Amino acid sequence: MTDPKSSLSRRAMLTAALVGGSAAAGALAGAPAVHAAPASGRKRFTLTVLGTTDLHNNVFNWDYFKNVPYADKAGNKIGIAQAATLIKAMRAERGAANTITIDAGDTIQGTPLAYYFAKINPISASVKHPMALAMNAVGYDAVGLGNHEFNYGIPLLRTWESQLDFPLLGANVHDSVTGQRAFTPYVLKRVKTDNGWLTVGLVGFVTPGCALWDRDNVQGKLDFNGIVEEAKTVIPEMKAAGADVVIVTSHSGATPGSSYGDALPFPENASTQLAEEVPGIDAILVGHAHLEIPERFVTNKATGKQVLLTEPLKWGMRVSVMDLELAKDKGQWTVTAAHSLLLDAKTVDADPAVVRAVQSGHEATVKYVNQVIGTSTAALTTATACWEDSAAIDAINFVQASTIKAELSNGPAAGLPVLSIAAAFSRSVDVKAGPLTIRDVAGLYIFDNTLLSIKVTGAQVKAYLEWSAQYFKPVFSTTARAADVTNAATAMAPGGTPDYNYDVVYGLDAPLDYEIDLAKPVGERITGLTYGSAALRMDQEFALAINNYRQSGGGSFPAVKTAPVLSNSQQEIRQRIIDYVVAHGTLDVAVFSQDNWRLTVNGEALTVTP
Repeated sequence: MTDPKSSLSRRAMLTAALVGGSAAAGALAGAPAVHAAPASGRKRFTLTVLGTTDLHNNVFNWDYFKNVPYADKAGNKIGIAQAATLIKAMRAERGAANTITIDAGDTIQGTPLAYYFAKINPISASVKHPMALAMNAVGYDAVGLGNHEFNYGIPLLRTWESQLDFPLLGANVHDSVTGQRAFTPYVLKRVKTDNGWLTVGLVGFVTPGCALWDRDNVQGKLDFNGIVEEAKTVIPEMKAAGADVVIVTSHSGATPGSSYGDALPFPENASTQLAEEVPGIDAILVGHAHLEIPERFVTNKATGKQVLLTEPLKWGMRVSVMDLELAKDKGQWTVTAAHSLLLDAKTVDADPAVVRAVQSGHEATVKYVNQVIGTSTAALTTATACWEDSAAIDAINFVQASTIKAELSNGPAAGLPVLSIAAAFSRSVDVKAGPLTIRDVAGLYIFDNTLLSIKVTGAQVKAYLEWSAQYFKPVFSTTARAADVTNAATAMAPGGTPDYNYDVVYGLDAPLDYEIDLAKPVGERITGLTYGSAALRMDQEFALAINNYRQSGGGSFPAVKTAPVLSNSQQEIRQRIIDYVVAHGTLDVAVFSQDNWRLTVNGEALTVTP
């Protein structure tokens, strides 16, 4: 028997957890009761689908880079342990037998916890992945592949897959040799109702950008078909297999566009196109874009049907709740209405079962990242790195360039001067002067990108800088707010160019100096471009230190994808920085810091205010 007080308590908790205020609260309070019978006499059934996405290996509400609980200006809490409390409360509220739980990918990369179990204490038959332990404790029904699942290579991905108590879905991923699907494309879940069995089809798709971003890990092994192209085949297969309802996990944004331009024949962000062009889909859990979409409807062009889309932000901050109302008539189930809303993880405490499952791995990671490996002679911050030269970005570029210089020293490219590119991945890096720990370095370079070098000309360097300068909005005053300067919208990034697609170019053997004039048109903004105090020669050749994401097409920067590769050790840049600090004992700002670029307006310095 259900305790009425417990039911009321869960109801109060879930109402408090709703994102969107009173309107959302009303949506929950007014949700149709499971198995309610309408006046027509046809029995109805409400299927509830709960969704997370882009967890990025966040289990606890913990910032490993700062060694404190996670905090942001919005007061969010992160981690699957937080989301699990909401998920379990919803199951209790709606009925566990009537509820399905799914995730839309990017699960096993993103925090030092992920790195620890990939590189320091790699998962194996005896070492379980924290996201396998956590997700099994939650009781997911399926999880879709994300592009970051391939960052640590296919063997680790397969080991993680083997540790899951549920299928890993990736319908559009094919074996390069056999052409067969390389992962489970879909799964059929049988749900018992008062009007017979309902068959729910769960299918997963991942952005084709994986072929570029993790080319070294997947080339010749896995192929990535277009999401819409694959769906036109697999959705009819699911229907033929008996799926009454089709729910998609789509690790592909809802806003059309591709960060890689036309480098691939398939778009990066295709969830809206999927809903428009492929009949038979009832709802899509969207991932990849790290956006908050409580509820959105897209009309299918062929059927006129409204397809429900929802995206629960990132890192476990939100949980999507999709309610599909179904009626059965003459043996056929039909979705008569669909709604979704988001629950907010900051309103609850962590789920004890998930905490217990991962506690020891969390503690081992905290101990690892807090090892002191050297010192920094000055504070390294990225708070203003997107609009002024930053010692933090110079540190990354210096280590990258120095590493490449050493790698090329005994080969035919030894005489090439070395340049390097780097971007501010976030504006929250704040490494204090003094003792330097592994977590400080991990915070300085948060992604698991690897380092390689390519040969470029001065003309290509100029084109690269012009492309990077698209990041800035036009400015005609010598004083402007940061929000009016950065993150310009472009055809590839209609929602605004992300910070990580603004690259700074740095010279190791001699300074590469330039100005970016924001009063000039895009493509004509780079002025005063010099190398070693002389005008940069367009025919001069350089070795450019670059990360694998950028070199493989991420951001669609010109020339780099087809430029000759000079070296590719496939070593992570983060580890290269750690190795440098261990070897030298210090990050000395006097050694690497340069003041080599600035923003201008009609030739005059631009002052940017927060």
